[in-house]
Amino acid sequence: MELIADILLAAGAMGAGFYCLVLSRRLKRFNDLEKGVGGAVAVLSAQVDDLNKSLLAARHVSDGSSKALDQLTGRAESVAQRLELMMASMHDMPEASAPELKPETAASAAAEESDALAAAYEADAEPEVAAEPEPAKPAGLMFVRHNRAQGRVA
Repeated sequence: MELIADILLAAGAMGAGFYCLVLSRRLKRFNDLEKGVGGAVAVLSAQVDDLNKSLLAARHVSDGSSKALDQLTGRAESVAQRLELMMASMHDMPEASAPELKPETAASAAAEESDALAAAYEADAEPEVAAEPEPAKPAGLMFVRHNRAQGRVA
């Protein structure tokens, strides 16, 4: 009877050892950094880091755009005030009877008037505020800011 008990005990120990071996191999595959859940966790962690960097870059760009928009809005409001004053001063002037001009002289008078207005506007224009240097842009930007000031003629 003791012999049978010893054989069963040895068989149970061998079965438990085989079961532990199978579990060990499955656990190694489960935590494998290339194919298993460990790899998925590593990939997701890298993606979260990339998204955080993109979010910071987008926030930086939107802050700069907001500042530029505030400056442009201020300039537009000041120009609108000046235009209102000009319009109000034009209403106060008496109407003068203008003699009939030939088409050639009317065109040259209009050109001279527009040149004079352009010169007065440039002389009256506010000096531009020195722009803050733009921060270095990351390589993977989602949005691109177009600088419209480069196309202007001063």
